Formats: sequence, C-alpha cells, structure tokens
Amino acid sequence: MRNTAIIRIHCGDQRGLIAKVTDFIHRNSGNVLALDQHTDQEEERFFMRVECNFKGIMLDQDKIRKDFQLEIADPLSMVWSIQFSDQLSRMAIFVSKASHCLFDLLARYQAGELNVKIPLIISNHKVLEGIAKKFGIPYYHLPVNKETMEKVESDMLKLLREYEVDFIVLARYMQILTSNFIDEYKYRIVNIHHSFLPAFAGAKPYHSAHARGVKIIGATGHYVTSDLDAGPIIDQDVIRISHHDTVKSLVQKGKDIEKIVLSRAVKAHVENKTMVYKNKTIIFT
Repeated sequence: MRNTAIIRIHCGDQRGLIAKVTDFIHRNSGNVLALDQHTDQEEERFFMRVECNFKGIMLDQDKIRKDFQLEIADPLSMVWSIQFSDQLSRMAIFVSKASHCLFDLLARYQAGELNVKIPLIISNHKVLEGIAKKFGIPYYHLPVNKETMEKVESDMLKLLREYEVDFIVLARYMQILTSNFIDEYKYRIVNIHHSFLPAFAGAKPYHSAHARGVKIIGATGHYVTSDLDAGPIIDQDVIRISHHDTVKSLVQKGKDIEKIVLSRAVKAHVENKTMVYKNKTIIFT
C-alpha cells in the first residue's frame, strides 16, 4: 500500500536541510516525488515543500509525525506540517447573495477538480439555498447584524466543530468576521475581493471604477486576518477593459475574474502549496 504525504517546513537557513529531510524520508521507506524549496535571503529563512510516497503494509502515521518532530524538527527549530493523501480536507463555504463564486466552486468540486469534502454551506441569506439542495449539501441560514454577531459566530463555530471543518472559503460572504472567530481558523479562511481596495471601496466598486475610466480590473484571493482585506495574498489576476465597457459588462468581467482567482486560491490551499510567514505567502509550484 502506498500513501502520499506532503511535508511543509520553514526554519532558519543552514547547510544540509534538504539532505536531512530527504534522508528521513528514505530511512522510513519513502520516495521523494516532488520537491520545491526557496530561501529568503533577506530573512535568512528556508522554505520547502516535499511530496513523497511511504511504502509499507502498516504505515504508522503517528509514528512518522513523532519521529520527524524529534529527529528533524526540534533540533532544527522547524515550523512544519505533514498531510497524508488519505485525509481529505473538509471545506465549509460561507455565502451571502452572489452566486457566481459558489456555483464555480461546487462545479469544480463535482467535477473532481477540488480534492475536498464540503459538509455544509453557511449564509446570512436564504437566497442561495436552492443551489445547495441541487448539490445535496446542508445549508444553514444564520442572519446576522451588529447586535447578534456574537451569538451567530458562536453558532457558526459550533456547526464547524460538529462537521469537523478544516478550513473556510468566503465565496462573497458580505460580513466582517470578528478577530475572535478568525483566530479559531488562523490562515484557514480564504477570501476573495476585487482589487480596487482601498481606491474603490464600498458597495458598488465597479460603478466607481467605470466612472473613473479604469483600464484594468482584477481580483485578489487571500487569507483572512483581523486587518480587513490585508491578509496574506494567495492569488491575483487582472483583465483589461476599455471605454466600450459598460457598468454591466464591467460587473460581469469582475465576476469572471473573481471566481477564477478564488478557485485557484482554494486549490493552492487544498494541495498544501501555501505557507505563510510574516503576513506574506510562499506559493509552491
């Protein structure tokens, strides 16, 4: 039986790091399938992602973790994680009224492009409940305002624990989460927003952009932090527009770029290709 694993590490840069990690894999009947590494010269910090196969009839995952911690991570002061291929991430989706990002994620999920489980969808509106039913996913309507925020977030956390959710995707969820909620899922909440912020903040950014005659619009996928829309960036993209574009076509192009960027950001997270250090992301290939 073969079990693929992905090991991600970062630590102070020093000689022999790659050799020590790959030697550990070899000594545990493993074979390196892919390796990507980067050294930040200014920070003197080493980053690496290794994908490997462990061969064996009875692979003891807990023993692998314990041995790596004692033999490699502790002596080298590493920040590290290991994910095995038989452990599918459980992804919750938060939505409001806009459907384009939700439809795109669910279509990719159904097509097998996202190797996850989606145990539930949470929304502050009932508008998209029919979409969830079409895909057979439980939908929870939790309306929220300033007065009920604390209670609603408590209910959401209870649901997330009940469904054993690993990470959250804000697919145009138009509510600001509190720092207490965000801390429960640090660097495990993926969000999408238009790249006009802060120049075109507010409810109608594309209208403002059209009025200013902008020539490029875009979108940013990022991890959520308590510093609004300033979390570590996972993916970005842009699309050119011209004077021929109307507000309507601008909005449509904006939706197209938003769902593409969000899906790429989610895929990078699911495939363990991201690593956050000092509010900056390393994106492995």
